[in-house]
Amino acid sequence: MFSTPQVNIYSAGVERSVGFYRSLGFEETFRTPREGTPIHVELKLDGFTLGIAAVTSAVADHGLELDLSKPGRGMEIVLWTDDTDAAFTTLVAGGARVLSEPHDWLGRLRVAWVADPDGNPIELVERRR
Repeated sequence: MFSTPQVNIYSAGVERSVGFYRSLGFEETFRTPREGTPIHVELKLDGFTLGIAAVTSAVADHGLELDLSKPGRGMEIVLWTDDTDAAFTTLVAGGARVLSEPHDWLGRLRVAWVADPDGNPIELVERRR
């Protein structure tokens, strides 16, 4: 059901965070938008993908309630799936708490969020063809 896990870090300064992780040897592999201030950048190091996402986008685009002052609330696990809606339904039926209902984003992705038993966010992502 799931593949290609990654960790996303929410940042109040995406470019600042990208610069920091680049200095550690990470290489940029994805950026949106491509021009101007990014809302999401992905970096890789030895096959591990780290996403850096703007807090403002997470709140405005997805309705997430993020408080970076609380430990652990600036990160999430990302699970790619072939069917976000089915994965969301299965996880919620299994007891996962809803953070953000499935919705289309950027015209090519279907995304949703649930929380694990400790309240940590898990993003479900489907790439639309």
